[in-house]
Amino acid sequence: MDGPRCRPTLAACFNPRELMQIPLQSSKTIRSFAAAFGLFVAGASAQADLDTATLERIRDAAMSSDYAWQRLADLSDKIGPRLSGSRGAEAAVVQVSQAMRNAGLDVRLQPVKVPHWVRGAEQAELVDYAGRPEGITQPLHLSTLGASVATPAKGIVAVVLFVRSLAELEGRAAEVPGKIVLINMPFDQNLADNGQAGTAYSQAGEARFKGPAVAARLGAAAVLVRSVGGANYRLPHTGNTSWDADGPKIPAAALAAEDAMLIERLSAQGPVKLRLLLTPKTLPDADSHNVLADLRGREKPDEVVIVSGHLDSWDLGTGAVDDGIGVASSMGALQVLQSLGIRPRRSVRMVAWMNEENGGRGGVAYQAEAKPRIETQIAAIESDFGLSGPLGFSGSINATQLKRLEAVGRVLRTIGAGVMETRAGNAGADIAPLQALGVPGFAPIVDGRHYFDLHHTAADTLDKVDPLALRRQTAVLAVLAYALAEMNEPLERVPAP
Repeated sequence: MDGPRCRPTLAACFNPRELMQIPLQSSKTIRSFAAAFGLFVAGASAQADLDTATLERIRDAAMSSDYAWQRLADLSDKIGPRLSGSRGAEAAVVQVSQAMRNAGLDVRLQPVKVPHWVRGAEQAELVDYAGRPEGITQPLHLSTLGASVATPAKGIVAVVLFVRSLAELEGRAAEVPGKIVLINMPFDQNLADNGQAGTAYSQAGEARFKGPAVAARLGAAAVLVRSVGGANYRLPHTGNTSWDADGPKIPAAALAAEDAMLIERLSAQGPVKLRLLLTPKTLPDADSHNVLADLRGREKPDEVVIVSGHLDSWDLGTGAVDDGIGVASSMGALQVLQSLGIRPRRSVRMVAWMNEENGGRGGVAYQAEAKPRIETQIAAIESDFGLSGPLGFSGSINATQLKRLEAVGRVLRTIGAGVMETRAGNAGADIAPLQALGVPGFAPIVDGRHYFDLHHTAADTLDKVDPLALRRQTAVLAVLAYALAEMNEPLERVPAP
């Protein structure tokens, strides 16, 4: 478009007084300008709600605090793995709730009934293949998938059926009965390197999410899936799988990428036979809790903005990244506001969700309790992705509503976290039930290129976390949560994703 361009604010595009000079050619013209003027006034009013100096104080306090790091170290080093139903998970509930009480916040434990699955032993070895020297077997590196059932006590010895997709598996249905199926769907690191790590995970993860149920339905003795993740250092990546409601269940495990590639090479030369032993158990559901900690609002304390992460973790590493970062930075966000004596109009609630990894029951329990008064749930933030520091935040809101948060973006720009985006879909697994009822959802935007290198592996430990990145994450959550809670008028409700 030729000619001078408007700045990205309506104020620079026209003078409101000029509305009075517009020829009365049609009522449609007047309505159009009136609507534009209304948007301008609404945007200006929203900006006036948010005092920049206060936002800067919150940002600076978060950047100078090591509170979140201390909480993360306690969680990761002193408790470690926190799979739902385990002693570690319950110890984490106690630790986080006590820390929030010590910070002067109102704490409540929300009951959640969670699955209780226990890993047991996991072993596999190649026992026969073309060209195998006599007496030679090769151990494999694998991790049982959540919800898997056990092999017989002596294990399974069977020929491997190697496939590269679920479509191939279905197409070779006649070959499946009695075999150990290996589904080899690689993680596309090129997608991850170009800002599409979530897409890469979803694509490769289809083997883990759906493959075991398909293999079981076709009569397989057991199923292995290539680990879903990058950085192939012979680390198996665990995770949950699911079964058909009334269908069979079989032993299922994730195999290290290198071992999946080894079997691919050997399978090209002839039949490969494998011995597999898995001894997981599914125990009766256990009693657990979400941890809720409130910084009470000064004017509308019954209205709530959530800032959150999930407290449970898989049992291979210590859950520092997934999702100790999210919990610790959410705790840090509330502690920053409390330490500064800042009370927004509405309450800010830290939620440490239970059972994100293998059931999502924490989010469902919260929604069930909140649903009768869902209008009190103003917005929900979840931090559950990314190893590096944040670049900004995204929200399941439209561009007009995002514009109301421009002050947040400006303040966070100085720490490299000023990107603001609208993004369709769920902002987090635990807040998805709230988003289904129209609650706006938010999440930090992070560099996810290498998040899946250690996702759900034994390498998810505290040393992988950069303390400065954690401070930046805390600053993003604190500033955004305060802004959402301080606005005169809350953000508009959004259609369910």
